[in-house]
Amino acid sequence: MRTRAGVISAALPLAAIVLASGCSSSSAAGGSATSGDSGTITAIGAENEYASVIGQVGGKYVHAEAILSNPNTDPHTFQASPSIAREISQAKLIVQNGAGYDDWVTSIEKAAPDPGRTVINVQHLLGLRDSTPNPHLWYKPATMPAVASAIARDLAAIQPAHAAYFTANAARFTASLAPWNQALAQFKTRYPDTPVATTEPVADYMLQAAGTVNMTPWTFQADVMNGTDPSAQDVAVQKSLFTGHKVKIFLYNQQVTDSLTESYIKLAHDNGIPVVGVYETMPTPGYDYQSWMLAEVHAMDKALAGKTSTEHL
Repeated sequence: MRTRAGVISAALPLAAIVLASGCSSSSAAGGSATSGDSGTITAIGAENEYASVIGQVGGKYVHAEAILSNPNTDPHTFQASPSIAREISQAKLIVQNGAGYDDWVTSIEKAAPDPGRTVINVQHLLGLRDSTPNPHLWYKPATMPAVASAIARDLAAIQPAHAAYFTANAARFTASLAPWNQALAQFKTRYPDTPVATTEPVADYMLQAAGTVNMTPWTFQADVMNGTDPSAQDVAVQKSLFTGHKVKIFLYNQQVTDSLTESYIKLAHDNGIPVVGVYETMPTPGYDYQSWMLAEVHAMDKALAGKTSTEHL
């Protein structure tokens, strides 16, 4: 299993990585990241869902890149390479999740300080505490509209001449989330209080918005997320959700599986419970943030309407 401690241990050597890579605030400020109001702003989303929003808001004036984009990578145990450290240190705008999810970005930022760099920490943007138990903030419907507005504001500060362009793009992005919000509302009305089971709280914010009831004990979800073996009692409760047909859908983290997860997938199939895979980073290619979120709700709808599993988008 993965461990949350892996995030911390991976972050410790990043200062050395940045220095060894020749990264410094002077290299970031030397014109490669932006050239006044006519240049292209280099921006980074620590996770590709944030890079998707940056790209849509920044449009032709921004070059947006993602650090975490491989669906086979466990974001919780990711370790930054020297090339990634260099890339982050040279960016003029960075969007990171916070809430303990991507502390390795903060370590790089501190190792290569740049007064001209703007950082949007989504946890802080939303006013959430450091102890926020579920760090998967992008599944919360209110998150990305706030992120898009913050991106537009900060890009406008870098290139004031294009402020109206960035603001209009942010408004367009937020409006494009309407189908997702409508799908969530329709699901909540069509299938009120649907009982579901999960392995960990990847999509819990979306499940709450859809009006489902997560029957998996929170302690089980937190243990799996943090790489701790769940208690025997929680394991028994989780198993009973399938054998007792107490849930209508089983959702698991498609990016991180182990023998325990595989056993529950099999148990769900054996008991006629459809399985839906959810992702921590946006599946690519073929998706932007809004189409990804909509696809997840459609997968849940298919699970209830036709008992159809969607383990891979």
